[in-house]
Amino acid sequence: MEITRETDYAIRCLLYLCKNEDRVVMMDEVSREMYIPKSFLAKILQKLTKASIVKSFRGVKGGFMLLKNPGETTLLEVIVAVQGPIFMSKCVVDKKICSRSGFCSVHPIWRSITDSVIKKISGYNFKKLVAIDKKAV
Repeated sequence: MEITRETDYAIRCLLYLCKNEDRVVMMDEVSREMYIPKSFLAKILQKLTKASIVKSFRGVKGGFMLLKNPGETTLLEVIVAVQGPIFMSKCVVDKKICSRSGFCSVHPIWRSITDSVIKKISGYNFKKLVAIDKKAV
């Protein structure tokens, strides 16, 4: 599993929106403050909006805002929204890919590792991440 640059930018974007959760934030501001290329950020915000993580507002005073409380949005949700399901091997999410999945000795290991990673990542919500970020400054 690899966290892509796009997912890293999405996490940065969400952290910024969490720190400004009481207002609508323009894309230019997020781009500037979090060092995310604007064209890349537009695509990321589309995915986050589609996943019901952020809400978009159109018009002159438009921008983006969190849809839920930061404590209700997990790191897992953002990763899945941007890059799809987490897995160690494709056979974990689709047994049809490999004809050996029913008797493969490694398949249960990939399933176990995948489940562990998902459990660990889903334990981090953006309220926790903002608190960690504040300690780092």
